[in-house]
Amino acid sequence: ALVDTIREFPIMNCSVSGDAIVYKRPINVGIAVALETGLIVPVVKDAHLKSFTGLALAIHDLAERARTKKLKPEDVQHGTITVTNPGIYGPLFGTPIINQPQVAILGVGGIEKRPVVINDAIAIRSMVYLSLTFDHRVIDGAVADQFMASLKRRLQSWTEWKD
Repeated sequence: ALVDTIREFPIMNCSVSGDAIVYKRPINVGIAVALETGLIVPVVKDAHLKSFTGLALAIHDLAERARTKKLKPEDVQHGTITVTNPGIYGPLFGTPIINQPQVAILGVGGIEKRPVVINDAIAIRSMVYLSLTFDHRVIDGAVADQFMASLKRRLQSWTEWKD
């Protein structure tokens, strides 16, 4: 869902270089991994070319290599946007800090079951809060809101694992 939403809003996949805004063609998603000594952000290169299964395998591989201290320098370079998950420790949401020179970072809060209204009936669903921190020099607040609304629609309409 994230990769498709970035395709719709390519401004989210930019970086800042001096006074220039540089649009990036590949979508290279940094994945924040917590370690005992801090945080490291390995990068899933060319995420836009991977299937859902391919993304899951790449994330698992990078996280495992991060935890076992087997990452190479190139594994943490060339990210174009980052995803972090403060929810892994229990918070419902957080305010992530942008990994410069990137212009945005998506925070994924804790997933928990909540009552929600679906077709005028109350149902229990797994819910999550997403938070987006973005660089206002590059991304207007209205565009960021549209990005989040589009991402929400994609996540809510996703009915099966697509590969």
